[in-house]
Amino acid sequence: MAHGGNIIEELTTDHREVENLFGRIEALPSGHQDRKRLIDEVTIELVRHSVAEEQYLYPTVREHVADGGAMADKELKDHGEVEKILKRLEGCSADDPQLDQLFMTLKSAVGRHVQDEEDNLFPRLSMACSDETLKTLGDKIRTAKKMAPTRPHPAAPVTPPANKILAPGVGLVDRVRDFVTGRGKS
Repeated sequence: MAHGGNIIEELTTDHREVENLFGRIEALPSGHQDRKRLIDEVTIELVRHSVAEEQYLYPTVREHVADGGAMADKELKDHGEVEKILKRLEGCSADDPQLDQLFMTLKSAVGRHVQDEEDNLFPRLSMACSDETLKTLGDKIRTAKKMAPTRPHPAAPVTPPANKILAPGVGLVDRVRDFVTGRGKS
């Protein structure tokens, strides 16, 4: 979802929304149909968020933050782990016995990733970039999320330029699939 503000504010708001969705999922009993619907919503948000970070956040971190290459590589590795979990969750029905365990694995992986970004990466980025650069990146992140895929694609490229070229087309296909199936509609 688009929120406004600079890149750090935008991504932090995304983090809070995903945490809220995690809480709503946990509040439902195992096997409840709404758990699967909410997991689909989390998937959509996480995939869009990740794609936008891969297109704009991590290249900026590489360019402007000391040791940014290593930081970006670590975050991309985290994204790969999350994407594989999301792909496995995509194939689960609400009453699948694996769903609860995969969900808890996802929540843990995302929690570690969010904490690392908010405690380490975001403060370093804030110190390395001007307010204007951060605001411009916020605009780019919002645009990228609108065009991004909504389903996990673990084999898709995660670095520019390939990810910037392919993501809008894959995103369009995903949004058509979502429209036809009703996925992501609350």
